[in-house]
Amino acid sequence: MFGYISPDTPYLFKKDETLYKSLYCGLCKGIGAGCGLAARTALTYDVAFMSALVHNIKGEDVKIERARCFLHLIKKRPIAAADETTVALGCVNTALAYFKLCDDKADGDKKGILRHLYKKGYKKTLKKFPEIAEIIKRQTEEQAKLEKANCVVIDMAAEPSANMLRDISKVVLKEFSNAATENLFYAIGKWVYLIDALDDYDKDVKKGKYNVLFNVYGEKCKAEAVKKGEKELTFIFDILFAEMRDNLFKIKFNFNHDLTDNIILRGIPLKTRTLFYGGCAKCKGGKKGEKHEQKES
Repeated sequence: MFGYISPDTPYLFKKDETLYKSLYCGLCKGIGAGCGLAARTALTYDVAFMSALVHNIKGEDVKIERARCFLHLIKKRPIAAADETTVALGCVNTALAYFKLCDDKADGDKKGILRHLYKKGYKKTLKKFPEIAEIIKRQTEEQAKLEKANCVVIDMAAEPSANMLRDISKVVLKEFSNAATENLFYAIGKWVYLIDALDDYDKDVKKGKYNVLFNVYGEKCKAEAVKKGEKELTFIFDILFAEMRDNLFKIKFNFNHDLTDNIILRGIPLKTRTLFYGGCAKCKGGKKGEKHEQKES
């Protein structure tokens, strides 16, 4: 997970915003309980979203208390209690951060040195949840093989990320896992990989790093690659949105699911449009981060 999963805030109810932030703080507590204090620095809203989804599907009510934390000592804030699910997802968060930085190190990125911050946390994950650690390790290695082979097939390059999130969901959901939940997490995992490739396109080209979209379209900047592959990429993302939507409606939720509906049905498409139609600073297509309206399909 790379920090791309977020709600469409103007359409988010206040109660759901409070829940989301509470789950985020609760995940921080869960990471501390499962992997140690240093691992908390890798905290992401992506896994907080997973926490909302998993708790609801499993029917585990979230206990929220007003409390202080290390970063907010003066004013108490709503924080979700760290239960077994939260600790497991905290370990997922830590292992993902550790292997992402190991990959950065292998690519010669200076950020890779930060992997030592999460090495102890990863070892604790290996001890507490060996199946989760093995899934992330195996799929990361599969990803590395595809990159080393200079894979030029978009769907194939995104497969390890999709398989990883699907398999993690099976572990954390346990008996609540079914075809709909597996397909939902699979589609989200594939979307995360592709949106990361899109977001990092210009940076990867500049540094000479692997990027499947560059391999396919061969353009020197993201805006030109999107222009060249617009029909194909739009089709791929639309298929993923449809998969998420269809499987979401097949899942039985035990509580109100306005928060996760907002993120999946509005937040993910919004993030896609923002990155898809944002130009880059060096091309005539527009300034970096500029937003354009999505064309009607």
